[in-house]
Amino acid sequence: MSSSDSHRPTSLRQFAQNLLASYPEAEIRRALASNPTLEAIRRDPTAVLTRAGMNPDPWQAQLLRSDAKRMLLLCSRQAGKSQTAAALAIKTALCDPGLILILAPSERQAGELLKDKLVPVYQALGSPVPVVRESALQMTLANGARIIALPGKEETVRCFSGVKLLILDEASKVPDALYFTVRPMLSVSRGKLIALSTPWGKRGWFFEAWQGAGADPWHRVRITADQCPRIDAESLREELATLGPRWYRQEYECSFEDTIDAVFAHSDIQAALSDEVAPLFGR
Repeated sequence: MSSSDSHRPTSLRQFAQNLLASYPEAEIRRALASNPTLEAIRRDPTAVLTRAGMNPDPWQAQLLRSDAKRMLLLCSRQAGKSQTAAALAIKTALCDPGLILILAPSERQAGELLKDKLVPVYQALGSPVPVVRESALQMTLANGARIIALPGKEETVRCFSGVKLLILDEASKVPDALYFTVRPMLSVSRGKLIALSTPWGKRGWFFEAWQGAGADPWHRVRITADQCPRIDAESLREELATLGPRWYRQEYECSFEDTIDAVFAHSDIQAALSDEVAPLFGR
């Protein structure tokens, strides 16, 4: 088999048939028929976290219950954004099985969300649907759900289609070209897109989307460090003294700061623009 064949997308129906051929069908049916954890998640998606021994913050519970197709999650460091994305992936895999993609700027970051956040929660839930295949960057369930974590490179993601959930981790660092490449993956499946990040300057598609540019009906959630019950005030004072005001605002107060190498401040550029001034030369 060539490398291109190994990455060729397979239809969900064919994929499920292949799984059934290699996995005890009776065990799959038992897992899907009367699993109390599965039923609890279907009734209330916050059970993904509560049944794993976690108490979701109000904003996390809101996102897990949301029907929004497009979500922008602007969060302080250590606020729980990656855990929320992992819980959303589990909810989708169990309740609407299909292809779930996790993209991040690097393979390490993508793998960490899968291995360090998603897999431990799924195991704490008792693996309500059997895992039939697992690796550092992929997990396949017996119901046909596939969760794949990939580095954000156009050549590694272009082959995928029919995505049920697309997660962009560290989204403010995802290049515009990659973002515009992956969006069409959702056009036929009408899948969900969640982009989560701390700010990274006043630049790029994530900043523009947060500011309201474009026509997408984004559901926006902003969580600063002082809204996270797991971050104490003493730690924040220490971070402010160590990082300085600019970096502290960016990392903990969700502030889009001017880039260090910018010649002009973003506010000055915006102030110089006007729709009321007629062009000097006609078209």
